[in-house]
Amino acid sequence: MIDRRQFVELGLCGAAGAAFLPLAGCASLAAVRMTPENGQLRLAVRNHPSLDRPGGHLKVAADGIARPIYVIAQEDDSYLALSSECTHLKCTVEFQGARIVCPCHGSTFDRTGDVLAGPAERPLSRYPAHLREDGVLEISL
Repeated sequence: MIDRRQFVELGLCGAAGAAFLPLAGCASLAAVRMTPENGQLRLAVRNHPSLDRPGGHLKVAADGIARPIYVIAQEDDSYLALSSECTHLKCTVEFQGARIVCPCHGSTFDRTGDVLAGPAERPLSRYPAHLREDGVLEISL
């Protein structure tokens, strides 16, 4: 059974897809599915061209984690792993251009997860991420 919020999120994207209309919230619908090992996700950055440039991002669906994780390439060649759960009322946020936006109530975050506009008052949660010398990003869950 899905709650009202999930119905609205799914309904909007489904209606847009059926009508072949672009909807920013549906743009990052596809996610790379991964299975954690020993509480970590291991992601070979070279296999994901969207992470080649600062600001590039990847949506990861990890088995056992309720919401996707966003991996975001930073200016200093590091990577940030953010929860996609809005800190206001737990809707799933989506990328819209250079910002991350909550489709439920309009909270807006920058690419580091900091709040730009409410009603959310807290930044998006971060997962510890470390890039190994072999180019594998380890994300601790």
